[in-house]
Amino acid sequence: MKKKRNGKDQKGLTRRGFLQFVGAGAMASAATRDLNAKPAAGVIEPAEMTRIKLLINGRHHRLLVEPRWSLLFVLREKLGLTGTKVGCDRGECGACTVLINGETRYACLTLAVEAEGKEITTVEGLMKGEELGPVQQAFLEHDAFQCGYCTPGQIMAVEGLLRANPNPSPEEIRRGVSGNLCRCAAYEHIFRAAQRAAELRRG
Repeated sequence: MKKKRNGKDQKGLTRRGFLQFVGAGAMASAATRDLNAKPAAGVIEPAEMTRIKLLINGRHHRLLVEPRWSLLFVLREKLGLTGTKVGCDRGECGACTVLINGETRYACLTLAVEAEGKEITTVEGLMKGEELGPVQQAFLEHDAFQCGYCTPGQIMAVEGLLRANPNPSPEEIRRGVSGNLCRCAAYEHIFRAAQRAAELRRG
C-alpha cells in the first residue's frame, strides 16, 4: 500500500482532485445521455390539430384544436367565455362546472373533442339578453356569494339540479351542490338561493 503525505499519495493526486475528476466524468456522461435521448412515445405534437364544431349557448363554433385541450381551456382561451372559472384543474372544486346535454360536468376534465355534437351551456347562456336567469336572480337576492369566484360553478350546479328535479328537498339541494366547494363557506346562502330558484322557475 502506498504511503500518503498530507492527503496526497506518492504520485501527487489528492483525494479532492480524485473526487472532482470522477464528478466531472459523471456530469459529462449524463449530458451526453440527455442530448441523445429520444422523445417519449405517445407525446402529442402541437402541430396535430383537429377541426371540431361545438354548440355552446345555442351558437355553433368551428374551431381548430389540439386533441389534448380541455373544454375549459377552449371556452376561456379560445372563445372568451370566462364565466367558467379555473380552480383546481383536476375535478375537485367545481368552479368550472358547465352543462352538457343538460347534465353538470367539470369542464376541466372534459376534452373539447369529447363535447362535439353535444349541447353545452355555460353561465353566460343562462341569461336572456341582459336579464338574469332564475338561478342567477336567486343568488343575487340571497347574497349567495362572498368572493364570487366559485359562484358561476355553483349556479351551474343548481341549474343542473333543477332541470333534473324542479322541486328538490333541502337534502337533495345539499347533495346537488356537494361537488362544488365554496372557500368562503357561504353554503347556507347557496342552499336558500337554490330553494328560491326552484320557486322562480316554477312561477
